[in-house]
Amino acid sequence: MLRNISKFAALTKQEKRLFLEAYLLLGAMRIALLTISFKRLTHSLEHAQDRIDVGHLNEEQRQSAVMIGAAIERAAAHTPWESACLAQALTAQRMLSRRDIPGMFYLGAAKNDSQKVKAHAWTQCEDVIITGAKGYEAFTVLSVFGWRIR
Repeated sequence: MLRNISKFAALTKQEKRLFLEAYLLLGAMRIALLTISFKRLTHSLEHAQDRIDVGHLNEEQRQSAVMIGAAIERAAAHTPWESACLAQALTAQRMLSRRDIPGMFYLGAAKNDSQKVKAHAWTQCEDVIITGAKGYEAFTVLSVFGWRIR
């Protein structure tokens, strides 16, 4: 516990703010996933089967996206509820969209060694994986949801 507090204290002011925002949004997304249909959660996003061209990032947007991904990963490791990849992807989408950063999140599936189907979600801005980077290559993309900045 003290170790976690000292780690949090060592974060910059911006990292602390992003962590708290991610923590709260992860909770909201967990509740939303349990109570609202996925279709309704993603109704405002563009949907495709493979890839969506959502635009390009400038360097400031790229750095912000990476910081958001780190904050979500950090916060997800400390939630008392399950903060699985889908909640993380939806959290990233909300946080990135709020900052006018375009991106996509992917839903994929793969069979494990015992032939059971596993699912995974990950978020990407251009060529940068923001959330869900671990093992995403093993999954076949089923759907892509993107958001542009208008």
